[in-house]
Amino acid sequence: MIETTANLTNHFLIAMPGMTDPLFARTVTYLCQHNEEGALGIIVNRPSELTLADIMEQMEIDVAAPTVGQIPVYYGGPVQPERGFVLHGPMPGQQWSSSLKVSDQISLTTSRDILEAIGQGEGPHDVLIALGYAGWGKGQLEREIVENAWLNAHADPSILFQRPAASRWKAAAELMGVNIALLTTPAGHG
Repeated sequence: MIETTANLTNHFLIAMPGMTDPLFARTVTYLCQHNEEGALGIIVNRPSELTLADIMEQMEIDVAAPTVGQIPVYYGGPVQPERGFVLHGPMPGQQWSSSLKVSDQISLTTSRDILEAIGQGEGPHDVLIALGYAGWGKGQLEREIVENAWLNAHADPSILFQRPAASRWKAAAELMGVNIALLTTPAGHG
């Protein structure tokens, strides 16, 4: 059997300018998992009004590192918005209770132990914390790509961890050599 779609794990999904769904308009989603059953990603350019201090207080986790509380918490997507996700860089020799290695440079962890380590200043240096995720069922993402809803590009950790959230959409498109501001939505199909 010939595989008809590429595995887009460790890719950015970049919403096309014509995306009308307010949940996804002008978003960049980091795909943590993509297989024949569907896809799971975290929106990485929509900071919420919460900070990590808010989450730590709610979870009763001590914060000893002074700047930790200022870390923004992102809207990761509409699925399970009460559940926390931590995208992070590697920490050689460190294991977390519930972690998925997405690439050599990025993992996704959902367990409390990583937040406890971050609170003590002992966690990974590069982190993006989100509530909720974006999910696609079998074949759904592939259809949306064919329908011109998304661009995709191999993920760049510097966009995830170093770029300001407001510039990530444009920066992700530039990975493909695309100036997203110049793209338009087709008026119709001929």
